[in-house]
Amino acid sequence: MAEKKTTKKAAAPAKAAEPKKATVKKAAAPKKAALVVNAENAGFKAGDVYQALAAAEKALTVKEIAKAAKISEEETLLGLGWLFKEGKLASADEKITLA
Repeated sequence: MAEKKTTKKAAAPAKAAEPKKATVKKAAAPKKAALVVNAENAGFKAGDVYQALAAAEKALTVKEIAKAAKISEEETLLGLGWLFKEGKLASADEKITLA
């Protein structure tokens, strides 16, 4: 029988140790809660906005209403839309007040 010859491969030359690159992790953007738009939610937000305006007894900006009602600006806009449709609000420039 014929014998098989085995050959050994030469080891690859050792590479110089390369410094590891620092990986930078980006901070995850804070996730916003999804705004559910339906008649019930819009009505509740309208109530929050109405109460905030009634308590203030003066014209407020959207940002001020959101802060007073403790809701987001998006939710404030949803409530304002409902109240404008109902004719409950008046606006002058950038401020909104009860009609």
